[in-house]
Amino acid sequence: SILVFQFKSGIKSEGDFIQIPPLSDTNWWKGTSKGRTGLIPSNYVAEQAESIDNPLHEAAKRGNLSWLRECLDNRVGVNGLDKAGSTALYWACHGGHKDIVDMLFTQPNIELNQQNKLGDTALHAAAWKGYADIVQLLLAKGARTDLRNNEKKLALDMATNAACASLLKKKQGTDAVRTLSNAEDYLDDEDSD
Repeated sequence: SILVFQFKSGIKSEGDFIQIPPLSDTNWWKGTSKGRTGLIPSNYVAEQAESIDNPLHEAAKRGNLSWLRECLDNRVGVNGLDKAGSTALYWACHGGHKDIVDMLFTQPNIELNQQNKLGDTALHAAAWKGYADIVQLLLAKGARTDLRNNEKKLALDMATNAACASLLKKKQGTDAVRTLSNAEDYLDDEDSD
């Protein structure tokens, strides 16, 4: 759990989120803002601080690229799950934040096929919300089109516009052709008895 404090200042160059991880000394908290780290008196922010359990998810939901970068710089886990079982990538796709999706894809080992508690993936979210540019990006990165959610729906079934549906149908078609061509390799006459 990380505390987040939004500092309001009369100076234009100030005013941003400060991430405050727990510290053993209750009088001073270590805080990070815009890549700079320092100690902050606990009584300075205690009354106005908001605890955020999943800061990377919140940054992704809000489309806040600088906050997302700060979370990644502070090694917040890119594949962490929130209470709904969703990843930050899911929320970025749900919100149509392509710049956030692009940034998350720079992280090694990002899981793009993680299903949340409803069985939805990032691809389901992008298709349902109608973000064809994000659907295309997810497919290019290898998102699976064969995953069904708890209602037995594919991302294609949830597509709300023709552009998303077309991209998903095209991808499913190429996957089906690939599967058939692989099956033919096993039907060679030499293998039959």
